[in-house]
Amino acid sequence: MNIKRSIKIILWSCLGLFLAGCLALATAYGLVSASLPKVDTLADYRPPIITTIHSDDGTVISEFSKERRILVPIVRIPRQLIHAFVAAEDSHFFQHRGIDLMSILRAAIKNVMAGGIRQGGSTITQQVAKSLLLTPEKKFSRKFKEAILAWRMEQKLSKDDILFLYLNQIYLGHGAYGVQAAAENYFGKNVEQLSLAECAMLAGLPQAPSRYSPYRHFDRAKRRQAYVLSRMLEDGYITREQMEVATADNVAIHPRNNRQIPGAAYFTEQVRRYLEETYGSETLNTAGLKVYTTMDVGMQQAAQLAVQANLLRHDLRRGYRGPLRILDTEQEVAFLAEQETQFPQPPEKGSLVEGVLVGTRGHNAIVRIGSLTGTLPLNKGLANKLRVTRRGTSVKKVKERVISVPAGSVLQVKIEQSSDKNLLLSLYQEPAAQGAFIVLDPHSGGVKALVGGYDFTQSQFNRAIQAHRLPGSAFKPLIYAAALDKGYTPATIMLDTPIIYREQDEDGTEKEWKPKNYAESFTGVTTLRQALAHSYNVVTVKMLQDIGVGYAINYAKKLGIESPLNRDLTLALGSSAVSPMELATAYCVFANGGVRIKPVYITRIVDRNGRVLESTDPADFPAGPAADQKLIKQSPQRVISPETAYLVTNLLESVVQEGTGFRARALQRAIAGKTGTTNDQKDAWFVGYSPKLLAVSWVGYDKERSLGPRETGSRAAAPAWVDFMQTVLKDRPRHEFPVPDGIEFRPIDPATGLLIPEDSPNVTIEAFASGTAPTRYTLETQQPQAIDFFQLDMENN
Repeated sequence: MNIKRSIKIILWSCLGLFLAGCLALATAYGLVSASLPKVDTLADYRPPIITTIHSDDGTVISEFSKERRILVPIVRIPRQLIHAFVAAEDSHFFQHRGIDLMSILRAAIKNVMAGGIRQGGSTITQQVAKSLLLTPEKKFSRKFKEAILAWRMEQKLSKDDILFLYLNQIYLGHGAYGVQAAAENYFGKNVEQLSLAECAMLAGLPQAPSRYSPYRHFDRAKRRQAYVLSRMLEDGYITREQMEVATADNVAIHPRNNRQIPGAAYFTEQVRRYLEETYGSETLNTAGLKVYTTMDVGMQQAAQLAVQANLLRHDLRRGYRGPLRILDTEQEVAFLAEQETQFPQPPEKGSLVEGVLVGTRGHNAIVRIGSLTGTLPLNKGLANKLRVTRRGTSVKKVKERVISVPAGSVLQVKIEQSSDKNLLLSLYQEPAAQGAFIVLDPHSGGVKALVGGYDFTQSQFNRAIQAHRLPGSAFKPLIYAAALDKGYTPATIMLDTPIIYREQDEDGTEKEWKPKNYAESFTGVTTLRQALAHSYNVVTVKMLQDIGVGYAINYAKKLGIESPLNRDLTLALGSSAVSPMELATAYCVFANGGVRIKPVYITRIVDRNGRVLESTDPADFPAGPAADQKLIKQSPQRVISPETAYLVTNLLESVVQEGTGFRARALQRAIAGKTGTTNDQKDAWFVGYSPKLLAVSWVGYDKERSLGPRETGSRAAAPAWVDFMQTVLKDRPRHEFPVPDGIEFRPIDPATGLLIPEDSPNVTIEAFASGTAPTRYTLETQQPQAIDFFQLDMENN
């Protein structure tokens, strides 16, 4: 009797506990349920995705993101990849309704036996709920919420919908979120191209992406892959033969191309700054914008290489500056011992490393790199300026650009040939000077290439846009253009003769200014064309005095110069600082026939849904742009006549064919250009253009100092321009500069600037705007019709 009563009490107690548990669970559900996020929000899944920057042909040149994620629809994800993740993470995924009680129980038992948390029992659905709807805190309350949300998700979403969320959201190591980003990261492929072995390796990552990283721990990744394949076999997704083939597959890891085009950093940084200023950092890094730019990848790479090669040549001309440091015997032993661990294998060809100079052998210096020995020929490159002395002597200059350094010196060297036995080296030093390079389509304003310095990783200062430097003689074409619109012609006779300008300071002190030419000599009678071709300073100053400084300044501003300009005659010699981009904009007016345009970097911006936010094409906004859309207007403005623009271009062709721009003749094409050199050779320029392309090259030191004797625009800047143009114009058709209808050609005597019979021995065919050609012949007068500025001054006084 007592036994029966005891059994009843136990049963009723169990029932009571069960009902109490149910009531508590129901109460907890009621309390928690109302505060849970809506599962419906997952239908509009909008995770952070990368913003991509594209070149003019659609190539991805850069990307910005917080989480590197590329959304892929479930139909693109191969079933074997899905099966691999399901087998590894949630083998009953296709059977349960969000919660797998058996997996939870099994995980609980294992954790109890292990004395801590070793295995989780969360389903794929629960992982999605945790990732997208909850915080990552490790509490029972969170697990309870996770289970409720997982059950709700299974009611609202299909299995494929849940897999789409899971496989695009999950973190798989090395900055990759989702299977597409991971496939690119580890195998350099799209998900559709993955083999079974690769699928299994990816599916092994979620448990511990860093522990099973194929980059860092390939053996561990292989063991985890084998586990995934065995689970796929057990669940019936693959056959034993498929498993064995996949296990034996020698998976090759191909690190993702980081999609940063070499040498494009200055351009993409300019685009990034605009996007951040316009849309904000959050949108830039999470909204998945597609930004299409004007950059030509080939031109960009050619421009960067041309700048670097040119600066290295300049550095070579200036000579070796000396070792990085000098070590005593004890320091040298420690340094080489440390290098032995750094270089267990010989450094790769082309790499830059530090080595210790230990002595000479014949005409070679001997350099140690760890346990390796390198040979540095002393008759090549920078090493031609190097003299090796015994340990303990000091570094000193032997003669101009030749320097002696002692044994024990640490040198930076480049690996020219690499082997276990010996290394062939060349002496290297980072150029001290800097350069800038801009390439524009003068007709559209599209920036095709932009280089702001030798190396973006060393200096992010963009000298092409942010630096303001004296243009020197590169400013003269703007003065000449202004003079042509004041009645001058290419045949106008000028006097290249000495002149003295006197002025008084505020304290009454009289000062003199004697402008002089670079060669410090005077030519006498010369035509305007010859004066520009040979960059005569005095002629330009006299011409500026005649047309007026105020007029010239206003003229330069309408061409695109925005920087303040000196209101004195030194303006003729480029004494006012401008940016390379300003100068490029002004020259575009000459190159395109007289129209001012603004430089353009971006042609189109599209959001993640394919909606156009900005575009240069009105067809993208058939009904006009909405409030959050923008038509990028070029708004071209004619600022000078086609005839004046052509005459300047024609004059600048003479600079190339007869004058200081002679290096550009190597292209054997129609080229117009102008060199620029400032006092003491602190800045060197070459601005030039073909009928379809304009480029600006600048060289100088950030902290202004001389580039060195004879380092003019022709020598220091023009070679980069020529290198670039030879590369990009090589396979392009040849064009001539178009001649406007209002241009006339007449036979001229260059000694007088007057007409001359066409069969005369010294005839020059000169270009004139309609109605400006001389009407008299040179035989009618024997005196050159030069402008006498001394007489003008007397008449004015």
